Amino acid sequence: MILLLVVLLVFCVLGATIVLPRQAAIFWMLALETSPDSWLDQWAGLAQHETIIGIMKAYGIVLAVALALRHGMRRDRHNPGFAFATMFLTGLLHGLFPGLSLLSSLRSLIGSASPFLFSFIRLDRPFRHAVIWAALWGPFCTVCFGAVLAAIGLDHMYVLEQGALRLGASGEPPFLAGFALVGVYAALVEIAGTPRRQTVASLAVNLVIILLTGARMPLAIAGFEILALLLLQRRLLLLAASGAGIAAALLFSGALSFLRIIDLTKLGEATDLSHRGLVWPYFEAAFWSSPFIGWGVGAGKVIIPLTSRLDQFLGTNAAHDEYLRIGAEGGMFGLALLIALLALWVRRGSATMAPDQRLMVRLIFIGFAVHSATDNTMIATTSSVFFLWASCIFANAENGTTAAA
Repeated sequence: MILLLVVLLVFCVLGATIVLPRQAAIFWMLALETSPDSWLDQWAGLAQHETIIGIMKAYGIVLAVALALRHGMRRDRHNPGFAFATMFLTGLLHGLFPGLSLLSSLRSLIGSASPFLFSFIRLDRPFRHAVIWAALWGPFCTVCFGAVLAAIGLDHMYVLEQGALRLGASGEPPFLAGFALVGVYAALVEIAGTPRRQTVASLAVNLVIILLTGARMPLAIAGFEILALLLLQRRLLLLAASGAGIAAALLFSGALSFLRIIDLTKLGEATDLSHRGLVWPYFEAAFWSSPFIGWGVGAGKVIIPLTSRLDQFLGTNAAHDEYLRIGAEGGMFGLALLIALLALWVRRGSATMAPDQRLMVRLIFIGFAVHSATDNTMIATTSSVFFLWASCIFANAENGTTAAA
């Protein structure tokens, strides 16, 4: 009886998604950005982070299937998802990492490859516009949602770290910063095509959100990408205004010490790795124990056991370095294959864009590559939003649409 109800529910969800794909995409992206694994746990005490994230990613697959049934499929021979499938097979041939089951590896394969599924689907223009709108304004909606939860006493918007406040809204500051960085990317591509006041406003909002989260690498990358666009479009007055703003912030840094980036600078810890140096040796050891084909997709979740003292101390067992994690899971072969496919995917997807947009997109993926050295950019929920957005702007280029939103 329960199985029948589950099957019925799945068919109802699939039917609703087929009928209303744009609304479903916006709902899914906004739900991801609110980090339900965080606020649901605090609200209901579920303590099922992995399960909630798995359900959210599973709905992304349902959305992809619904779109495929409605609009059809397309070829994408450079899809990076092929790299994860290859790493899964080589892991089976080599043998999985001790403690990693076949089922866990399969789940990790689905979770790693699913963000790229949308590149196999013919995405219509209204759907693409809806996705880009959600990428632009999702972080702002998350902050509003967090404010509502805080107002009714179910959550708190800020966390205190080393005496500085970090904005987390309904989730954790690093995740909010990651989603806001995707919003910055989306705004920059739009502005490189057709500047609009609403898009510029979303860029400013997302930049402020990143600043308030205290996430250093996203802030640095956002600043670099914005500077690149200003130089590309020869916006000399805006460049001068940006320099004046930074100078004013330095001048009044004493009054801004509640910001984490200012606080860490004063403490001399602005370049601190936040204990990543304690994690990386474990992944390096796993990599060198099988340097060519690795230990299978999902090995990164068990290299540091959840029961270890290090996990209890840090509150995470993730690598915070995708090159180390993927190197441990797929070896040099898997890592090189993934990087090559990503580069070809971006090159092909951006080839028909207007020159400014094409250069901006490629700079964004270079920034993504740098960010991947210090964060979980391909396994976190931010990757689902980022790669769906990328699939949509590539589809825009393929269909001759320069301004996406």
